Amino acid sequence: MARDYLSVDDLTPAELAHVLDLAAAVKADPGAYRTAFEGKAIGLIFEKSSTRTRVSFEVGVEQLGAHALVLSSSDLQLGRGETIEDTGRVLSRYLDAIVLRTFEQERLEVLADAASIPVVNSLSDFEHPCQALADLFTVRERLGVLAGRTLTYLGDGNNVVHSLLLAGTKAGMTVRIATPPGFAPIPQVVQRAEEIANETGGAVEVTTDLTAAVTGADVLYTDVWASMGQEAEADERALVFLAYQLNQASVERAAPDAVVLHCLPAHRGQEITDEVIDGPHSAVWDQAENRLHTQKALLLFLFGLG
Repeated sequence: MARDYLSVDDLTPAELAHVLDLAAAVKADPGAYRTAFEGKAIGLIFEKSSTRTRVSFEVGVEQLGAHALVLSSSDLQLGRGETIEDTGRVLSRYLDAIVLRTFEQERLEVLADAASIPVVNSLSDFEHPCQALADLFTVRERLGVLAGRTLTYLGDGNNVVHSLLLAGTKAGMTVRIATPPGFAPIPQVVQRAEEIANETGGAVEVTTDLTAAVTGADVLYTDVWASMGQEAEADERALVFLAYQLNQASVERAAPDAVVLHCLPAHRGQEITDEVIDGPHSAVWDQAENRLHTQKALLLFLFGLG
């Protein structure tokens, strides 16, 4: 039976740790995995625009020895009304795995149910689980052990937050989310993260108090205030979120060796200042690079090759 990765919650805490360990091995010696996927073909379907996800997956698949087939909805009969189920059934006859960047999480679930090959969520409106792997890997590179660390996210309670809540608690971290009133993450995700934290020794804190959230934090994280599909709300959101900007004042309240993360693209001067994203605490560019290594590790794991 094919192993899918539609949510961070598809991995147990032990499996998550294993994927991060495997990513370290892949990054240290990429040549050792150059023929791991020889003869395989991986379909990369993008229903949303992409820079880091597309490039890192396409390059990663090629570096594992497979052929990467990059497709958009307009390249497929999906754009002419073919169902996602039928697309999954057909592509399963040609490909060895499907990576989908889409809107509704339900599309991924329906595709995975119909497909007989692994399906990977490379972003949906609900979660960004591949990003979370790179995030934790980057923190581990900078700070060592993840358990017991505090990760604070400032801004909108979006898909990135949902994956951070699940991944952080699976790693035994305290995950603090500071958002303006009315922009907190979905309660069901918070509840699930709390359940995980009870098992791993992590913790979840959701607040509107930025100062309390950043004080003593080991990691400071932010994302755009208006996600794809919310562009019409950008100006209004900018006014609401301005008080939650990741700036030098927040960095000074955090731990002395705090790590700054942003999943990019960044709107400099809005959710993060130039001083912070280009400053000594920033691991943003390592974080972007690590998408490549963690996604290669994920694919190897799903195929039982690592």
